[in-house]
Amino acid sequence: MLAASRTVQQAVDRTVHGAVDRVGAIGSTTSTVLRAALLGAASAGVGLLAGAVTRAVWGLPAALGASRRSITAVTRRSSRCVEGTFRNTHPARPVEPVGLPALVRAVLTRGDTGRPVGPLPLVVPTHPTVADQLAVTWYGHASTLIEVDGRRVLLDPVWSERASPSTLLGPKRLHPPPTPVEALPALDAVVISHDHYDHLDLATVHALVAHGNAPFVVPLGVGAHLRSWGVPPERVVELDWGERTRIRELTFTCTEARHFSGRGLTRNTTLWSSWVITGPQHGVFFGGDTGYTPVFAEIGARHGPFNLTLLPIGAYSESWPDIHMNPEEAVRAHGDLGGGLLVPIHWATFNLAFHGWDEPVHRLLAAARGSEARVTVPMPGERFTALDPPPVHRDWWRTLRQPEPVG
Repeated sequence: MLAASRTVQQAVDRTVHGAVDRVGAIGSTTSTVLRAALLGAASAGVGLLAGAVTRAVWGLPAALGASRRSITAVTRRSSRCVEGTFRNTHPARPVEPVGLPALVRAVLTRGDTGRPVGPLPLVVPTHPTVADQLAVTWYGHASTLIEVDGRRVLLDPVWSERASPSTLLGPKRLHPPPTPVEALPALDAVVISHDHYDHLDLATVHALVAHGNAPFVVPLGVGAHLRSWGVPPERVVELDWGERTRIRELTFTCTEARHFSGRGLTRNTTLWSSWVITGPQHGVFFGGDTGYTPVFAEIGARHGPFNLTLLPIGAYSESWPDIHMNPEEAVRAHGDLGGGLLVPIHWATFNLAFHGWDEPVHRLLAAARGSEARVTVPMPGERFTALDPPPVHRDWWRTLRQPEPVG
C-alpha cells in the first residue's frame, strides 16, 4: 500500500511539475504565486503550501522588474504607446486559452517529447583577441554573440537555470550554459529584444554589469527594468521602432517584431523589437522573438540585404500562431529580408511548447531545401565565421531524438 502510494505521488509530482513548466512557458506573465500554489497543493497539501509559495516567490519582486509608473515615464514619448500599452502593427490572433486540465492532458500524452534523450553536446568557445569581421557564437535559445566588423555584440543573454522569476518553478534549461558570463570576451554592446524571462534575465544582467562596461541597447521601457536592477543609466540606450544609435563603428536600428511583452500580470507596457546591426562592411538581422509579419519585407528593402540573419524557429503552436514563427515561416522571413546565411535560434534550450525538442530544426532544413536559403545549425557554444559555417550534414541533434511512440 505504501509503495503504491509513493508511485501515485511520484506520478502526480511529474504531472504537476510538467504542467507548471508549461504554464510558465505558454504565458510568461502567469503569476508565479499561482504556479507555486498548484505545485504545493497537489504534492504536499495545505501544510506545505506556505513553504512552497515562500521558496517560489523568493526574490520575485526584483525579478518582475520596474513599476508601471517608471516604465510609462519613458514610453509615453512614443506615438505607438496608447494608454500605456503597445500594439502590433499587424494584430496577432488571440492566443487560444489553455486550461489546467488541457495542460495536464498534454503533459501526460506528450511524455518527454520536448526533451532530448541525452545531454546535448556543448562546445567551450575560444575567442580570438581581435573580433572577426563576421562570426557567431550561439550559447543556446536566443543568447548569441556576434562579431561584426571587429566589434562584439551579445544578444538576449540568459544564463540562469530557469526562464522564470522563480528559481524553483518555470521552464528549466535543457543544457547548461556552455561557458560562464565571466568567460565572455570584452563586449561592445548588449542588445535585448524584449522583456520576457527567456530573453531578459536579472541574474545575467547583474553579471554583465560586473563583467564590463558595455551599454545595453533595448526597446522602449525595457531600460526601466535595467535601471531598477542597478544598471547605470548612462549604460542604457532605449529606442522606439525606426530609431537608431551608433556605438563605435556599428549602427543599431530598432525594428518591428510581432510579439508581446510583460514580466507580471500586465502585458505590453514595454516595447518588443527585432534589431538591425550594421557595420562598415556587414549587416546582421536579429529576430529576437517574433511571429511572421509582412514587415520583414519592408525591413529587407530598407536595411538589407543582410549577410546574416538570426531567426527564431521554436516554441510555435497552432494555439498561438502569430507570436512565434514556425520553421517554414523563418525560411520565408529570411527570404523577405534578403538574408545570406540563416542561423536558427530560440530552440533546444527551453521547452516552451508541445512539439518535439528537435522538430524545429528538421522542419527548418526541409523548408530550406525547397528554397535558396543557406542554413547552418551550430552546437551550443560553437563559434564559427560566416565564411566557414559548420556543415549541416553533421546533424548532431539526430541521435538525441525521442523514439516515436508505438501504436
